[in-house]
Amino acid sequence: MSTTVCLAPGTTLRFLNLGGHLWVYLNWALGLRALGCRVIWLDQARSTESVDKIRKNITTLKGYLESFGLADSLAVHSKDGKPLPSGATDGCLNLDDAASESDLLLNFGYSKFPEVVARFRKSALLDIDPGLLQSWLAGGQISIAPHDVYFTIGETVGQPGSRVPDDGRRWQYTRPCVALDSWPRREALDTAPFTTVTNWDGEWMKDRDGVYKNDKRSGFLPFMDLPRHTSQALELAVYLHHEDEKDRLALQEHGWRIRHSHEVSGTPSDYQTYIQTSRGEFSAVKPSCIRMQNAWISDRTLCYLASGKPAVVQHTGQSRFLPDAEGLLRFHNLEDAARCLDVVATDYERHSQLARSLAEEYFDARKVVRSILERALS
Repeated sequence: MSTTVCLAPGTTLRFLNLGGHLWVYLNWALGLRALGCRVIWLDQARSTESVDKIRKNITTLKGYLESFGLADSLAVHSKDGKPLPSGATDGCLNLDDAASESDLLLNFGYSKFPEVVARFRKSALLDIDPGLLQSWLAGGQISIAPHDVYFTIGETVGQPGSRVPDDGRRWQYTRPCVALDSWPRREALDTAPFTTVTNWDGEWMKDRDGVYKNDKRSGFLPFMDLPRHTSQALELAVYLHHEDEKDRLALQEHGWRIRHSHEVSGTPSDYQTYIQTSRGEFSAVKPSCIRMQNAWISDRTLCYLASGKPAVVQHTGQSRFLPDAEGLLRFHNLEDAARCLDVVATDYERHSQLARSLAEEYFDARKVVRSILERALS
């Protein structure tokens, strides 16, 4: 009998115009499927939403999941614990089904009620916001239900000398993952830009050094002048608000190409196409990654690497295995970033091959998920 895993995203029904958000969880789900597991996709809706809205969202999500063979595995429960409108989730599994049929709850949703988590025979929390989650817990901003196992994609979380606060839990490191079969290597035109898909805003954070704005705006502005230091085309697919118009104009004046993230990555298919037609990735990170030195690498970067796209990304701390200049190039400042882009351009084919090899060696969803299951079900 195969293992049944209930995969619980934070929520995907509320973010159906963010193709990259869905791929975060698809990569894990497809890794489970590749190992022969049955996957139940457990999402949540609000009891205050109308029947029509919930049904519409479910239809859209099922449409995305269908091409991956997951549409019939969707379960929906109430986010606030109150009954959902009658008939809103017809055609979906319910929470009782998901809990009784599952060997493991793999939970990405930090706000799941304790009574929901407790229904499952085994439960594992997977932290994909390393450092932030622990800071939120330490500051009392959120609380999480007890789980049997706690995983994190932050290499330094819970380690001696870590800058990440210790909330008293035993965090086990797991590498993030990418479903290699779904992200084959793809060639791009020589004239294609280095791209990334990102948000611009974020929340305020507090650490021992004070209060700071933790947003991609703060991450990217030190590199505003980068296009003038490299011959490589640079493009941001970014969500900007009306009040960010000055930033948009400034970026364009400095040589950045700007696209609206919803236009190029509004669906999982669009997101994949955008990445695979890019020359590579260039991205800065949120200030928290630099301050906490969490050795974080994004799920988005893994999709670039698997597609054979060299990734030039900001350095987030010493890693036991991440390279600094082989397919993945990690920079510290503007001059370093320009140098990394030039290094890739000079020997692009080699770095393209190294990018794919890196994904295969360290981030293969089958390998990563197998390790998760061995530890969570032992």
